[in-house]
Amino acid sequence: MKIQKAARQFLPEDLAITDFGVLTPYFQELLERQITNLAEFDRWLLDRSELDAVLEEDLAWRYIRMSINTADTDLRAAYTAFVTQIQPELAPLEDQLNQKLAGLPFLQERKDSAHEIYFRSVRTALDLYREENIAIEAALNEEAQQYGAISAAQTIEHNGETLTMQQAALLLKEQDETLRKSIFDKMAEVRRKDRATLDALYTSLIEKRQQLAVNAGFANYRDYKFVAMGRFDYTKADCFAFHEAIKTHIVPLVKEIQAQRLQKLNKAPFKPWDLDVDPEGKTALKPFKDGSEMLQGTIAMFERIDPYFGDCLRVMDELGHLDLDSKTGKAPGGYNYPLYEIGVPFIFMNAVGTQRDLETMVHEGGHAIHSFLSRDLPLTAFKNLPSEVAELASMSMELLSMPQWSEFYNPTEHVRAMREQIEGTLKVLPWIAQIDAFQHWIYENPTHSLTERAAYWQQLATDFGTGLTDWAGYEDLVESAWQRQLHLFEVPFYYIEYGIAQLGALGVWKNSLENYPSAIENYKKALALGYTEPMTKIYETAGVPFDFSSERLQTLASFIQNELKKMN
Repeated sequence: MKIQKAARQFLPEDLAITDFGVLTPYFQELLERQITNLAEFDRWLLDRSELDAVLEEDLAWRYIRMSINTADTDLRAAYTAFVTQIQPELAPLEDQLNQKLAGLPFLQERKDSAHEIYFRSVRTALDLYREENIAIEAALNEEAQQYGAISAAQTIEHNGETLTMQQAALLLKEQDETLRKSIFDKMAEVRRKDRATLDALYTSLIEKRQQLAVNAGFANYRDYKFVAMGRFDYTKADCFAFHEAIKTHIVPLVKEIQAQRLQKLNKAPFKPWDLDVDPEGKTALKPFKDGSEMLQGTIAMFERIDPYFGDCLRVMDELGHLDLDSKTGKAPGGYNYPLYEIGVPFIFMNAVGTQRDLETMVHEGGHAIHSFLSRDLPLTAFKNLPSEVAELASMSMELLSMPQWSEFYNPTEHVRAMREQIEGTLKVLPWIAQIDAFQHWIYENPTHSLTERAAYWQQLATDFGTGLTDWAGYEDLVESAWQRQLHLFEVPFYYIEYGIAQLGALGVWKNSLENYPSAIENYKKALALGYTEPMTKIYETAGVPFDFSSERLQTLASFIQNELKKMN
């Protein structure tokens, strides 16, 4: 596969975005251009799309470089300059472009679903735009990045070495309980040290987000965000029903799995440092030694699923669009960042050699393939995916790739890895519901105290937990466990999408067990749509319903139980 960035038709190839001034002429040209027929309208849309792609890719690279090395003050300054100096100046011009678009008569001649979805997002942006919110948005963007810097600086000392929290977490899988407790205690102290700072940061973000919502005419930030995120296919009531369905159908399954582990571990109850150790005394799965080995194995796996998938990762490697290994100073987590102009995304992660890293790699690989399959759509807006669609791609790939994990494991380890994946899928659903329920309460009660926040999270932990772990002496860690969730700080309300998409992905996996080639073909067709069809149609194209009701959860829970029995 040969990928080449398309030649620009509107902006100079050598445009360097050093400040807002260099962009002004292009916005002005779009605003002043006369549009007298449909062909000119389509050309205007393409030119605006090119400007959007260039701006988003410039910001993307600033974020990527900063997250790779959070200690580099120049990289941080470059990102900060964009979000605090350039973006605020762009906001009113973007609004003017939206006004111009909404006022053109040619909208009525573009009635296909792709344009309708795009025009709907423009109308939403117009409804939400408030000039007084520009400065608040800039402050939020700058403040949210503090979370990554704080998390990246969290390390422990062990045997004379400095370990990142990701590297330290590996030792919680060791069979030596004395070692596990020692590591857990060191990690706990680091988190305790930062608790007040993160509490204060979150409080500040909540206050600014609430003001943003009030300025736009909403009672709270939750209601504002539902509109801003384009949640046209479900409501907050659906979210509450999802929370209850998870409690009813999934939490008992997780408790059953954990009770079996507890019995094998010959303990009652778990201690906090027992939750990741293999109860049968097996060492932790270690599928690879470093990011390079992980990448080559993943390319081989993807090649077997579909040759095009393997080519996608090869292209990313050739272009230097991968940074996979964990290292000091690197922001936590992992992501696939779409780059709309070149159409080849960037994968960032913190691999340390675990099975969880392999899952992350295929997850982000699913996102990457989504970018490739939708890269030739004509407008940037068509590739700007809602999370429910984006996560369907990544979570389905986790499950679709399982038969190929033999690339990293012998037959016995392979079955164990798949079982851990399915059990992990179940275990994460209550956490997703818990985080989402927490956010609803946070923004329904924006003036809550720190004591009330901790108490409500503790109640949720009881509701969505198994009750099989003894947290005596570590109650404060339970109260502040939400602080480990990056989304709360950086991308608020982006989390239930994982749950919705997980149910879709389980459906894709179920289909693959019946007809693997057909499931892969449907998966590709769905991803190639980008966001040119409603979510319901995209899920339907993938061969699954857009449904996260109690009935659907019950059906999938039974299916998972049966599949786990086959892996015993």
